Amino acid sequence: MTDPKAEVLEIIRTKGHLRLDEPVQLASGDMSRHFVDGKRALARGDDLRVAGEALWDLVVKELGVTADAVGGLTMGADPLAHAIAIVAGIEWFSVRKAPKGRGTNRRVEGADLGPGRSVLVVEDVVTTGSSMLDAIGAVRETGATVAAAAVIVDRGEQGAPLFAEAGVPYAALLTYADLGIPAVGEE
Repeated sequence: MTDPKAEVLEIIRTKGHLRLDEPVQLASGDMSRHFVDGKRALARGDDLRVAGEALWDLVVKELGVTADAVGGLTMGADPLAHAIAIVAGIEWFSVRKAPKGRGTNRRVEGADLGPGRSVLVVEDVVTTGSSMLDAIGAVRETGATVAAAAVIVDRGEQGAPLFAEAGVPYAALLTYADLGIPAVGEE
């Protein structure tokens, strides 16, 4: 039987880790010659399934957390939320960066979140954690409880302390060290 974490590591290494000649700016504003593209790495259905199963297993076994729904800030969280919803038999949601200004004008779409609902917030790649904190804030505004936050790859040392400060248990399936690359900001 294969090790799901090792399998996801191989997927990320071969399909999502780009070594660049020149540094590029990351969403965090940091510069890096290593770009981890979680969406590209997990574009194949079988790879996404393996990642979703591995991340859900990590959350349940290491954090001791279950949830009624899973999601996060759109785009990075969407495929993972859908995969985990399927493998765990729970609902998914997506957090918009801003309300559309029409229709229901909600930031959180998909599962109906509110008091009494427990959610897992996910992301493909975290550098500073600010995008996930934005999603956590939007979820909390619905009245739902954020049971935990989890990510496929953590690129640095900044996210975990932010989640601890926000009172949210946090786990990363892989880190920059697993990929053999420097933490963001240390290049």
